[in-house]
Amino acid sequence: METLGLTDRKRHLAGEVSGGQQQRASIARALITKPSIIFAYEPTENLDSKNSKEVMDLLAMSIMITHNPKIADRIITISDGEISGDRRTR
Repeated sequence: METLGLTDRKRHLAGEVSGGQQQRASIARALITKPSIIFAYEPTENLDSKNSKEVMDLLAMSIMITHNPKIADRIITISDGEISGDRRTR
């Protein structure tokens, strides 16, 4: 909660916080149990640029699959169920 800037909102209901705060709370719920895999479709939706960067930095500590090539270290392209490309970006 502290990392995602939600400490002062932990006793609020979903309808009492902004869309960005709801998004960060969803990420906190996903991370709290330290799962081995997280499926995070559009994890920065409703977040401003500062919070988007913080969330992406937090998620980048693990393996992440995204359709945003700007944040990828490696791009693997899949076509018709087969790997058709594999390249490192950094």
